[in-house]
Amino acid sequence: MKVLIAEDDIDFGNILAQYVTISGFTVRHAHDGREAWELFQQDKPDICVLDVMMPEMDGFSLGEKIKEKDPDVPIIFLTAKSLKEDIVRGLKIGADDYITKPFDPEILILRINNILKRAYTSSNDEFRISETILKYNTLELICGNTKEKLTLKEAQLMKYFMVNKNRILAREDILTEIWGEDDYFLGRSMDVFISRLRKYVQDDKNIDIRTIRGTGFIMEVLDEN
Repeated sequence: MKVLIAEDDIDFGNILAQYVTISGFTVRHAHDGREAWELFQQDKPDICVLDVMMPEMDGFSLGEKIKEKDPDVPIIFLTAKSLKEDIVRGLKIGADDYITKPFDPEILILRINNILKRAYTSSNDEFRISETILKYNTLELICGNTKEKLTLKEAQLMKYFMVNKNRILAREDILTEIWGEDDYFLGRSMDVFISRLRKYVQDDKNIDIRTIRGTGFIMEVLDEN
């Protein structure tokens, strides 16, 4: 598996590249956004790790270009910020995850492994509840006459809700299952994902993704037929 790391801090970038290489991946390290874009086109990596703040081209702009070129390539953003606006922008681009600096490089390895395991595992799963159909292998969600192209993380979260319909799911259990760990900033990211899923299924009156205050969430299904 090939990993593209775009990080303008040379020392930190080298540390990340070494950790990822030791973990068995082939790594290309770019020091700015423009160089990363050139490497992406040359090497076609299996996953991209992009620092948000970079010279020449910032991580968000680079992520948009990558998704235009290949929508299925997973992206992890590295950011020194934890602002909701940054999280939302990354998710709109189609990011599968983000990590707030500073962090232990082992966390990055964990996230990469979790994403790749789900992204490149063959699956023909199709899940149907009422008028809503999740085609997990193609990352499509159909609700009545509306079709949405999901990110991998959205598909994973929707599948988890559908498999566990009518069950109260604890926040920490969702985070551990989908993101690999229970973390405050990941929790904020999860809330954004769930808000988007609610919008996707809002026309299906038999499905309601509700927040259970102080506990977690539940996908209530009134009628599956």
